Amino acid sequence: MHDTRLWLGSISALAGLALALVVAACEEDAEPTEPFAGSPPSASAGPLNPALVAQGKAVFRFETYGDESFWTDTLRLHEVIRSAVSPTTALSVGLKVDADALPAQVKAGLKAGTVDLDDPATTVALLKLGAVVGVIGHVNTSNQLTAVGITCALCHSTVDNSFAPGIGRRLDGWPNRDLNVGAIIALSPALTAAQRAVYSSWGPGMYDPRFNIDGKNIPVVIPPAFGLRHVKREIYTGDDTISYWNAYVAITQMHGHGHFADPRIGVEVNNSPDLVSSKLHALRTYQFSLETPEPKPGIFDAQAARRGRAVFEGVARCARCHLGSTYTDVNAGLRLHTAAEVGQDPAYAARSATGLYRTTPLRGLWHPPQLVGPYFHDGNAGTLAEVVEHYVQRFGLSLSARQKADLVEFLKTL
Repeated sequence: MHDTRLWLGSISALAGLALALVVAACEEDAEPTEPFAGSPPSASAGPLNPALVAQGKAVFRFETYGDESFWTDTLRLHEVIRSAVSPTTALSVGLKVDADALPAQVKAGLKAGTVDLDDPATTVALLKLGAVVGVIGHVNTSNQLTAVGITCALCHSTVDNSFAPGIGRRLDGWPNRDLNVGAIIALSPALTAAQRAVYSSWGPGMYDPRFNIDGKNIPVVIPPAFGLRHVKREIYTGDDTISYWNAYVAITQMHGHGHFADPRIGVEVNNSPDLVSSKLHALRTYQFSLETPEPKPGIFDAQAARRGRAVFEGVARCARCHLGSTYTDVNAGLRLHTAAEVGQDPAYAARSATGLYRTTPLRGLWHPPQLVGPYFHDGNAGTLAEVVEHYVQRFGLSLSARQKADLVEFLKTL
């Protein structure tokens, strides 16, 4: 059933990346689990159900929707992991370790240097502990890895590095911009050389959620999965509701078991039995509970940021499209933009249902390491200063060097 070109998803989990973002919220605001069942809802109002949040948290972190049948049976990644993927290798491709899942003796051994991080058996032990973020390993009584699957958290979670680089407390909803999904998939012995070359070309923080659908290779940046509660359409091209994209990722990218169909892009996947739809409501509720993180102290110059807000709302004209508290006009009549209008490559949008781009909600712009991107859907801007310069050139703005710098400081506050 599965073409071996098929790959991962998440995000943007992943998110993807991009991104595995899925369905559910308050009763008065619940989105349909099938696409095209109605207009997108208004922003979710009122308190979220704590029980559903807790259920959704478990789904986000640990639910594979039965995708082991792809990652194990088709790609045979469990064979590669148990024979050749040491913790050192895993960390080098951006996989993260949940420090809260490690027993005290393991933490002590890591600090003392007595845990062998170059032994694949140590990776299997970490999987047995449930400590590898976004990867679920099935380990038998002989400590042999027999199956592996992935969850939304693979692309749409990272860690705070509080224990060591790549090891710390989970940060759900944060895109894993260190994650080299393509390099991980390229480890599969089931791929052809041509397929392996495509996956190897993506690089960290990038993922193409349509490659296995149309065979083209246009990876995009894994987006965050926080701050979604008041955004009607989350994906770069505004194809449909957050619910739609979550179902798309869970079934067509993670290769979970379920049914997804969208005649607008010529996609229909029916991988029975359905293990996805019953999880979506709780998962979306948890995602809606993930608020945009506040910028860290010292990230921005407060005085310059105040001036930058005036530039943003005034001479730079940013607020014409980045409207309201979500900083996007997608909520205002579901407005979308041509690639020419915003100065973006039309190729990725051409693969979508809309052929257009949504104004990106501005949230968590400060969080990439050292405030280095990538920004824009294709990662074309490496810094916020490059983002500003793109629009200065695109719209013929007359901004002084100070105004540009102040605008960057304001963007760091979002």
